[in-house]
Amino acid sequence: MFGSGKGIEMARRWMGWGLVTALWLLPTALPALAQDAAREAATAPATALAETPLAKANARIAVWDLPDVDQLPDDDYGRLVRYGRSVLVATPSHIGPNAADPAMRFAGNNLACANCHLNAGTKKFGLPLIAAAADYPSYSARSGHKATLADRLDGCMTRSMNGRPLPTESKSMRALVAYLELLGKSVPPGGKIVGGGAGRIAELDRPADPVRGAALYKENCAFCHGPDGHGLIRDPEAPALGYGVPPLWGPGSFNDGAGMNRLITIANFVHNNMPNGTSWVMPQIAPEDAWDIGAFVVSQDRPRRAGLDRDFPDLLQKPVDAPYGPYADDFTETQHRFGPFAPIRAALARLKADKGTVPNPNVK
Repeated sequence: MFGSGKGIEMARRWMGWGLVTALWLLPTALPALAQDAAREAATAPATALAETPLAKANARIAVWDLPDVDQLPDDDYGRLVRYGRSVLVATPSHIGPNAADPAMRFAGNNLACANCHLNAGTKKFGLPLIAAAADYPSYSARSGHKATLADRLDGCMTRSMNGRPLPTESKSMRALVAYLELLGKSVPPGGKIVGGGAGRIAELDRPADPVRGAALYKENCAFCHGPDGHGLIRDPEAPALGYGVPPLWGPGSFNDGAGMNRLITIANFVHNNMPNGTSWVMPQIAPEDAWDIGAFVVSQDRPRRAGLDRDFPDLLQKPVDAPYGPYADDFTETQHRFGPFAPIRAALARLKADKGTVPNPNVK
């Protein structure tokens, strides 16, 4: 595959290390840690440097070394990576239900991957993909099997894109993998980054309120996403161009098995990224409001995915906010959907201590 080993090394030689570098440092702790590390390095032997405070801080990588994809050479590898970025940003044009090539119509809606993975997967707390390649292969609690990066991408294809899996050897899949491998070339296997995921705002000690959220949605979100939540298609006569503003529910949205249909994910995403253009540095929507807006969105109708009851062979590994059963605990689906989640976590911890595992009865 072009995206691994030799190809990435070639890109490094081409670009050198003068890459576009995003310096998102731990705001106050890292400078002090750096000073401590410098003092320790002056007296510590080389073998001890791995234990310095700076090394410990960078166990979660704070400096993102982002390659300039446009500076890759115009060869097979460079073209494949750039095509992968294009598939991520302009997904419906390449693999959507109205793509020019009928054989490539794998997505079931006209969403783009970049509708959720903001800035082509490079935005802090915008569900970045910087460490995606470093995360795989790994065990998938949802499937109960070891998963590759391609497997994970197909999870998005069948859930967020409400479609069907991309063939592993298709150009689109190889290109996506190549792009993600290049994005994460400086992240070691299993490495974690500062700014990953959607964030972690404080949880509520009450259920999130979709009724209150409806009023907040009207005030903060409806202008762009529409009162009906169906977004804004760029050209109704050319749906392969995708959305200017993505739908949040309805037939064109992600299905009920998607990660964005979980309250913890969408509430954090709203807080750190919405309205569009907001960042974690200066959020516009208060955490409590983000929880209630998220509750309103996940309470709406959307496409349904068959077989969700077979997700998570070990129910103790199921996320507390999974909005569909079965569950290992006795809490209602409503509480799993809207919270509060602390009592659920406490119950799961007790069950894990007592039983170790709770098999999903629907998995044979």
